[in-house]
Amino acid sequence: MAETTATVKPTTSVQAKKSSNIISLLAPVLCLITGYVIWRFGLGNPSNFGQPVIAGDTGWFWPGRHDPHSALSKMYLGGIIVPVLIGTFLTMAVFAVERFMTISKARGTGNNADFVRKVQYQLANKNVDAALAECDKQKGSVGNVMKAGLHRYKEMITNTELSTEQKVLAIQKEVEEATALELPMLEKNLVFLSTIASLATLIGLLGTVVGMIRAFAGLGEDSGGAGSAAQLSIGISEALYNTALGIGTSAFAIMFYNIFTTKIDSITYGIDESGFTLTQTFASLYK
Repeated sequence: MAETTATVKPTTSVQAKKSSNIISLLAPVLCLITGYVIWRFGLGNPSNFGQPVIAGDTGWFWPGRHDPHSALSKMYLGGIIVPVLIGTFLTMAVFAVERFMTISKARGTGNNADFVRKVQYQLANKNVDAALAECDKQKGSVGNVMKAGLHRYKEMITNTELSTEQKVLAIQKEVEEATALELPMLEKNLVFLSTIASLATLIGLLGTVVGMIRAFAGLGEDSGGAGSAAQLSIGISEALYNTALGIGTSAFAIMFYNIFTTKIDSITYGIDESGFTLTQTFASLYK
């Protein structure tokens, strides 16, 4: 007798989301430009200094300044690494806001654990349409994956060609395909936060070293005395602004990265729970 093997449609009801990644291309460049503008025209505004231009230094890109009036204007004297650090901080802030908005949307409109329990209740009563309605209310990544699985779940109820085990595998495959489409959207651009967390401190240290070199070079040109000691202390203070900016940016990047990865883990757990719910419920009700 010839054996007939039934096949399950490989397509998934969840389609790949088309999203532009232009923010990841433009944001760092725009933030670096903005950082320079803040440093050059904000912190370096001549009104913030007693002697705006140092003799012999009238360059437009990096004009000399002297006798700052405030702590913020002293940041300008930290050198050309300061606008890079400001741009890095702005980049971190942009991607933190972007990830917050995306992950908040992915979490859905309600508690995922409560949502899974509602779907379990509807499936236990063999009311798949009501379970789908709960998915439409919940939305988010868990709701999308559950909805994709429920569509295949509904198809398998009326399927007479496959065994129960094959039907369960078909539902599981649908959930896995839907999950594979959702997870990249959650983890997208997190690499920028992890990179900034490591890079910002190094950039800050580079700025400190450059500032120290400038300070000691200026000290070597001086004839010595109390004025030299004062100049050295000022130079060290200016150089350490780079360290402070770098460490501060890195600290915020690490904090946001850990917050977002924790939220993503919670969503991933909800997705796994939804897949387990569908397969186990079907296996118990439609043997």
